[in-house]
Amino acid sequence: MIQTFQMPFFVFLVGKDFGARPAYLFALAYPKRVLGVITIGVPIMPPSPLKFDKNLPEGFYISRWQEPGRAETYFGCFDETVAQNIYILFSISEIPIAAKNQKIMDVVDPSTPIPPWFTEEDLAAYGALYEKSGFQTALQIPYRALREESGLINLIVKDPALYIMGSKDYVNKFPGIDYYIDIGRVKKFVPNLEIQYMSEGWHFVQEQSLARISA
Repeated sequence: MIQTFQMPFFVFLVGKDFGARPAYLFALAYPKRVLGVITIGVPIMPPSPLKFDKNLPEGFYISRWQEPGRAETYFGCFDETVAQNIYILFSISEIPIAAKNQKIMDVVDPSTPIPPWFTEEDLAAYGALYEKSGFQTALQIPYRALREESGLINLIVKDPALYIMGSKDYVNKFPGIDYYIDIGRVKKFVPNLEIQYMSEGWHFVQEQSLARISA
């Protein structure tokens, strides 16, 4: 007779941007498996449908990219150019919002150089991947799943948690984010949370300051 033994596993969860949501959901669903949670750029938020976009103009990039077909038509024409524009667009301190008859990517000034910490080799690698896979999953999973209900009842993560945020990140200007973070409402859902702001950090702070984040 052969006996098998299943070894228990425990994890630290690290989620960047939209990765904060699955990290939070995993911690809620498997609390005995989680040792800690780190989110970068976006705080842990209760898994309820997106609401803050209601207080932003129609040209808000998340609202635009939630609309099936609209973004795909534009993204389908590009490869590494899209990756370049994304890094430029999100490496500013203002929320990306397009005018009424303007595409989101047209907000980017084509003469703007890529950030100094994002190399031409990085750009080519991203371009090759998107040229192969397209943008359907990149649009569907984060942007169009934001309005889905999780069905979870317990919404409190009791594990130790860390939130890392660049002080120049445009997400700081989302409606209500100051109340949620600075007033401390986030600790209603994550009571053991530590918040660390990086004074020169932008939205891609994990790439901009790789050594500090990894430490």
